[in-house]
Amino acid sequence: MSTRMPGFAHRKDYVAAVMLVAAFALAGWKIFNRLPAPNFAVVVQRSVSSVNAPRSLVEAATAATAATATSLPQQQRSVDGRFHFDARFVSSSPGQAVHAASVAEMRDGRLRAVWFSGSREGAGDVAIKTAVMDAASLQWGEETTLFDRTQLQHGLWRYVKKLGNPVIARLPDDSLMLAMVNVSLGGWAGSSITWLRSTDDGISWSAPRRLVTSPFLNISTLVKGAPIFYENGEIGLPVYHEFVSKFAEILRVSPQGQVLDKTRIPGSQTSLQPVVLVEDSRRAQAYMRSGQSTAVMMSTTADAGNTWSATRATTWPNPDSALAGVVTGTGQQWLALNTHPKNREVLALLQAPVGGSFEGAMPWTVEASPHPEARFSVGNYERLLSDELQAHGASPAQTQAYVASAKRQLCGADICAQEFSYPYLLQSRDGYLHLVYTWHRSRIKHVRLDPLQVLQPDAGSPVQSHAAPTAH
Repeated sequence: MSTRMPGFAHRKDYVAAVMLVAAFALAGWKIFNRLPAPNFAVVVQRSVSSVNAPRSLVEAATAATAATATSLPQQQRSVDGRFHFDARFVSSSPGQAVHAASVAEMRDGRLRAVWFSGSREGAGDVAIKTAVMDAASLQWGEETTLFDRTQLQHGLWRYVKKLGNPVIARLPDDSLMLAMVNVSLGGWAGSSITWLRSTDDGISWSAPRRLVTSPFLNISTLVKGAPIFYENGEIGLPVYHEFVSKFAEILRVSPQGQVLDKTRIPGSQTSLQPVVLVEDSRRAQAYMRSGQSTAVMMSTTADAGNTWSATRATTWPNPDSALAGVVTGTGQQWLALNTHPKNREVLALLQAPVGGSFEGAMPWTVEASPHPEARFSVGNYERLLSDELQAHGASPAQTQAYVASAKRQLCGADICAQEFSYPYLLQSRDGYLHLVYTWHRSRIKHVRLDPLQVLQPDAGSPVQSHAAPTAH
């Protein structure tokens, strides 16, 4: 028996090697023999009056705009004095670790946010949570659990170890999609993507299905960025790979959740979590997080994503942190990112004009530590968070739980770091920009601002130029 084992093992290794080579050959064949992608769907000028929706929805959105103008408290001024905004905390259970929020607009003008929440990132108790914001008051309702591991296991008929990174978006057919990362074995490098659709604005969802992104085990594909769309109704889903090496890809997916094709962004090794901004029917830019904590990485396409340029570094630093982006109805491009080169203590927005570039743009600082290079003592950190939480209506017991969660994740024995990270951007039909992001790993925060604010040339303070359309 012992004399035959080496040969048997050798044959097993040979068979495994042949299967591996065949799998990658098949993947290569699929990549290099794909059909040309259709043109991108171009964002058009958004306004409530031009939305192809029932009259009742138009009236509801217009009424919400009018109510907002008269009933909301005075907006905050940004720390850099460049703009005004509304800020609210999205519901999140006190004491939990929360992260990776995304948001979509509902048919009646409300917003639905999703994120993951649990005792810690990657824990078995992590669930996908959701909450809905009232369009008139900007207040977020109570959170509910959308999916947990048990529900997903029953739907997929397979073991699920952990969940993460939910992305919600409205599809061209007016349904909502939800894509999320789930792992059955190992760490995040063993991830696959689960896909669901809703036709009733997220009240109920289809049975979950795994996106098949690789013929070899179908692992190590993750999602974070917002989808883009093609003229024929197909979806472009920016994804990234983490097994052995990191790189970015664009999946072309049918509205039913079938992967039709994928294109790797060349030279994107060590880059991940791509964000795609569509300029016109043929041109788009992909911006990526740097896994080496260097700079925001970038690639471009001029043929609707059939080919992409070699990835290059921009002049904007990136402390190994996620980005977000959106193209507004007027063609402006926006990026949300951490602009400090070493940490996630400064969160800012960059704006580029139609056909322009983010290089040299002046940041709109949303939230920042007063001293990004320094660290807070535990006592000062507790006071800083407690003051803001209580100013937003948290009870003493809730405040204590939120602060304890933040300390558990961001404090050492004597010092603490602030964190404002993992942004996600959306423009609603009334023209406002909505930014959701992780606040100190303990809450999800929502900021709403008018992208058409104009700076005073003498003082640098903005003049409100309300983005909402005028009712006629």
